[in-house]
Amino acid sequence: MAAAALQTRNLRVALGQGALRRDVLHGVDVHLAAGRWTCIVGPNGAGKSTLLKALGGLLPEHAHAQGEVMMNGQVLSALPSRVRAQSLAWLGQSVGDTAADDLTVYDVALLGRLPHMAWLAAPSAADHAAAERALRQTQAWEWRDRPLGALSGGERQRVLLARALAVEASVMLMDEPLANLDPPHQADWLQLVRELVAEGKTVVSVLHELGMVLQADDLLVLDAGKVRHAGPCQAPPSHRALEAVFDHRVAVRAVDDQWVALPR
Repeated sequence: MAAAALQTRNLRVALGQGALRRDVLHGVDVHLAAGRWTCIVGPNGAGKSTLLKALGGLLPEHAHAQGEVMMNGQVLSALPSRVRAQSLAWLGQSVGDTAADDLTVYDVALLGRLPHMAWLAAPSAADHAAAERALRQTQAWEWRDRPLGALSGGERQRVLLARALAVEASVMLMDEPLANLDPPHQADWLQLVRELVAEGKTVVSVLHELGMVLQADDLLVLDAGKVRHAGPCQAPPSHRALEAVFDHRVAVRAVDDQWVALPR
């Protein structure tokens, strides 16, 4: 078995307080191979985003978690926060998040370099180079002087992706990264992920776009807070698990030498 970049052991997570508390993850054990792209998929309410946040050590304060999350064989919570911030890059859902709207696009990308900068130190030449490289990778360089709040949803998503890329982390966690992106830029995202994996990085994403899901290296199928299947995307058992978790309302078929999910 390939070395795990991220791993969980008997992970249980409940969200909410008192009568509103609900169990979301129920004893989840996952092994996410290093240097591969794993896609987490499942119906609404399956626990996909909660699992992704747990993998990044980003569960909200009101979460009740048990079990272990490990990165490269070490317990994630035991690692210094700076090491975690340098090793794990996060792209979350930005709906309703306007905290950075007054910042320029360039400054938003530069925020990705904070884990590498000394306290109150000015950005280095390497920091500026990483920010520029990330903005060019996401085709957002031409907006570098515009405020984030002046951009469309799709443009904003590309800038936030650039911020995550600027971290230059070995592991990237992305929650619905294709939100607001048009088809050409979804294709650009796919190419970017393949380039990251080719560089030896690990990518873990939550996606709803099943056609894109089937382009990943590995598939992790969740339902009702439990892992229903884990395996290579190209394997028939993965296809059957994907069909089953969506009540057989989709069918995985090969079209022009590419796997796609078609409505039944």
